[in-house]
Amino acid sequence: MRKLLVHRRQFLVFVAGGLLCAAIDIGAMQALIGAGLHYMAATSGGFGAGLLVNYAFHARLTFDAPATAFNFMRYLCVVGLNYLLTLGCVAAAVALGAGPLAGKLASLPLIAVNGFLLSKFWVYK
Repeated sequence: MRKLLVHRRQFLVFVAGGLLCAAIDIGAMQALIGAGLHYMAATSGGFGAGLLVNYAFHARLTFDAPATAFNFMRYLCVVGLNYLLTLGCVAAAVALGAGPLAGKLASLPLIAVNGFLLSKFWVYK
């Protein structure tokens, strides 16, 4: 029972950190679009803005792991995969006429689950 509570707390902390980083990500993306940047470049900028905050938050608070070059490289692999998933969702939403923000929002649950599982069982293992 105690182990289940620890995993639940860990997932809730992961989600809270994800929400913080998503706000940074989306805010930066929207600001860059507002400044005239192409939506794909703005998506990349938003994604990058949340990258270091996300790593530091999850290493320290979610998984209580040391920040090492090894787990940072693994983290970057997860980020790369999530980045491609995000770009795909944004491009699909634009192609369907829904706009880049719709694609960005649609990508968030997908990359949250992917990021948690890969972080827990591979990056910070």
